[in-house]
Amino acid sequence: MSGFASQIPSMALLGSGFTSEVGLRVLLSPLGSNIVLRTACCSIGIGLPVYSTFKAIENRDQNEQQKWLIYWAAYGSFSLVEVFTDKLISWFPLYYHVKFAFLVWLQLPTIEGSKQIYNNQIRPFLLRHQARVDRLVDGVYAEMVKVIGSHQVEIRFVRSMIVKILGSVNEVAPPSQQQGELTNQRPEPSTATNIDSETDSNHEN
Repeated sequence: MSGFASQIPSMALLGSGFTSEVGLRVLLSPLGSNIVLRTACCSIGIGLPVYSTFKAIENRDQNEQQKWLIYWAAYGSFSLVEVFTDKLISWFPLYYHVKFAFLVWLQLPTIEGSKQIYNNQIRPFLLRHQARVDRLVDGVYAEMVKVIGSHQVEIRFVRSMIVKILGSVNEVAPPSQQQGELTNQRPEPSTATNIDSETDSNHEN
């Protein structure tokens, strides 16, 4: 199992003693440390899986690709449920502690919580309602195509405005740089003026 975990960056990291200690400290931290816990949840739930998915794609490891696809299906379903329940249960004590532990449970290779959720909950539900979901998805895509097609003029206008704004920002130099350019562009006294002044002084003498 140690060799398997070493091939997966996030799993090797989760299995290391240092990260285990950090995880325990986060779980046992005071209730007021929601910022730390949210950062930890984002890192464990999104950051490490993104990198692990990248490694699986680059290494062309089909087993790992399937594993992380299952994880993203489980995580996406959890996020979808969380959208509707977060306001109701986020104020409960230890909510983010439980969420952090759940995200770790989803990824642990010894448990494979995401695979359990996919096989026991997500897959049976989608198989039962696949035809209905397909119709819903097709309808959503059709409406998106209609909206984009009917607003091509507005989309092109917004795109051109963004390009112009970005171009004007790039052309505007910092004030210090502009002052330096003006200093360098000051005309020096011409030699013709110096010669004329010398000639005038000779005539006066």
